[in-house]
Amino acid sequence: MTVDAFTLAGTIVKPGETRLISIPAARLYTDTPVDLQVEVIHSRRPGPVLLVCAAIHGDEINGIEICRRIVGKRLLKRLKGTLLIVPIVNMFGFLQQSRYLPDRRDLNRCFPGSPRGTLGSRLAYLIHHELLSHCTHVIDLHTGAIHRKNLSQVRGNLDDPATLGMAEAFGSPVIMDAKIRDGSLRAAASELGIPAIIYEAGEALRFDERSIRAGVRGIIAVMRHLAMLPETKKVTTPRKLVPVKAKRSYWLRAERDGIVSTKIKLGQRVKEGQLLANLASPFGGSEKALKSRGDGIVIAVSQIPLVNEGEALFHIAEFSTLRKASDSVEAFREHFANEPEPENFKEPL
Repeated sequence: MTVDAFTLAGTIVKPGETRLISIPAARLYTDTPVDLQVEVIHSRRPGPVLLVCAAIHGDEINGIEICRRIVGKRLLKRLKGTLLIVPIVNMFGFLQQSRYLPDRRDLNRCFPGSPRGTLGSRLAYLIHHELLSHCTHVIDLHTGAIHRKNLSQVRGNLDDPATLGMAEAFGSPVIMDAKIRDGSLRAAASELGIPAIIYEAGEALRFDERSIRAGVRGIIAVMRHLAMLPETKKVTTPRKLVPVKAKRSYWLRAERDGIVSTKIKLGQRVKEGQLLANLASPFGGSEKALKSRGDGIVIAVSQIPLVNEGEALFHIAEFSTLRKASDSVEAFREHFANEPEPENFKEPL
């Protein structure tokens, strides 16, 4: 079957060609132009058009390194379809090491945007018009917020079979059924009928090697699931890594101001009534115990031991089969603890 050239922002990419396209997006206060950089890998063979993007929140940098490693994979020589990689969506936030745009707007609440709106609205419109409109599938890479670390997890609308298939293929230990938020990239994709998943792992302004390697593996696994890459023999792991869907989750918040003494770790299995942390005044006195409301797995933990009353400390996911979820987390840890480091690892052709 003959494959047509792929056109993005007026630039033509021929079949079998890889091009880095710079799309004019905005300007800094110094009148310096800021471009949206898109790596386009267009195969000679037909297939889906997958968008992999990161740093829509400018301080969530794990995904940037994931994108960089994906671009360098020799395996992409056997690609079917088209891969669009955008390592930095929110260029302004990235430059300022901030989640937000200069006007403190969240770019991931500005979609589908407008060509005549605020900076966030204009950027969202550009991404919607120039990227999403060409895609068949989306993987959006995130981390926890600043001072908050997330267990590797995939989120999406699990009622959609195509999205569920991508989520299960990714291979993260936990899958969350996440409602679509108005103004998000995922909401814009949903309006266009494009299945999209979010990969959440690590924390803002930090590289987490395990999360990065898992992200690279997960994206390649999704591409195999979409028949964009050839199937290969399954990697042998100490335990079989079977993603488990959470039935619901809840946040535990600080019940007083002061300092936190945490008693559990990210990914740990907890029981109802288990002590998770003690909260106390830095000047001494009695401690306030914070206990779990139910059985579950800790999927996010605050990393800073100073809190005000009401601040989120622990995110607990609940499962119908808690033992399977716990086994999945342990299998994930063992697998990526044993996997070779990136500089020694070569993806098979």
